[in-house]
Amino acid sequence: MKNLLLSATMLVASAGVAFGDTYRPECFVPAPETSTISYDAKDGPYKLAFVNGFAGNDWRIQAIQSAKAWAARPENADKVDTFSIVSVGNDSAAQIAAIDNFIAAGYDAITFIAVNPTAFEPVIRRAERAGTILVPFDNVLDTDKVVQVNESQKELGALKAQTVMDILGGNAKKVLMVNGLPGNATDRDRRLGMMSVLEQVDGLEIVEVVGNWDTGTSQKVVGDALATHGEFDAVVSQHGSAGTINAMQSAGHPIVPMGVDGENGVRILMDELDIPGVSASQAPAMSAIALEAAVALLEGNELPQTIYLPIPQVKAEGLEAGVNYFPDLPKSFNTGTGFAECFAPFTPEEITGQDPDNT
Repeated sequence: MKNLLLSATMLVASAGVAFGDTYRPECFVPAPETSTISYDAKDGPYKLAFVNGFAGNDWRIQAIQSAKAWAARPENADKVDTFSIVSVGNDSAAQIAAIDNFIAAGYDAITFIAVNPTAFEPVIRRAERAGTILVPFDNVLDTDKVVQVNESQKELGALKAQTVMDILGGNAKKVLMVNGLPGNATDRDRRLGMMSVLEQVDGLEIVEVVGNWDTGTSQKVVGDALATHGEFDAVVSQHGSAGTINAMQSAGHPIVPMGVDGENGVRILMDELDIPGVSASQAPAMSAIALEAAVALLEGNELPQTIYLPIPQVKAEGLEAGVNYFPDLPKSFNTGTGFAECFAPFTPEEITGQDPDNT
């Protein structure tokens, strides 16, 4: 199996890929200025693996469950000979070793959330020699040699900031920004997206705190910010937004427009408290889209090298119990259960019915 693009890829990379030029562009949306990648078609059924890194939070657990839910659907099960999942923690060497083991075992494609985006060039070359397709997602690689699946983190940040500013009519004096994990590219890009909107507002004071994408941390740092800075006209939060809302409620802060994440508990609070704004998520179900992309490549289809999935989102006025949030499910459940542009999103039962442990 080999990459078929060579010099043609270089030409496409300079011009960018137009929407509609690749396979199922409504799902596998090409990022700006991306190239394309394809491989010789290979007969199935296929041996697939998902090599996760850290597995100690609800998002990662749901990503594992979503991958299993994808493999369990009849239209996919017929294409899969073997599906294996391992989690290796925050050790890039262990992750690379696990990928090498699956390559040596003759697996056709491997998806993974990279522990370290800069450490994978050697294993990419080994996979290419062996004819194994690699499809990283979520925390992607610093490479243009493989197809990668993500959402645009800058777009996600800009969406939240633009929504709250639209509600405020473009006028605000002070906004609170709750950022994620410092030093992480995802945190950087989401912040850049938010700032691209907020910096255009004349005279706006932007107060930034570090929430680490964690509910408890966000609640503490937001409480401290309220004690120091008083009231805000709006809030934009990367993740851990339930903690942000709880801190504001504890401080008696007025309800203001908010751009928040897609956890179930966040949407419950938005609806109960009539908080205007938007809930938008980095959906753990992208683990399933990475598998969908891997199979598409194995079948010989041409995909964008960088795929930006549509961002699952709902405005406050569109919140509906049992449809886009679920009062009977844990607050930590992520409502990003799929991408309708790719296939019917998973029901909560499809996801929660899967064993959260590795197989």
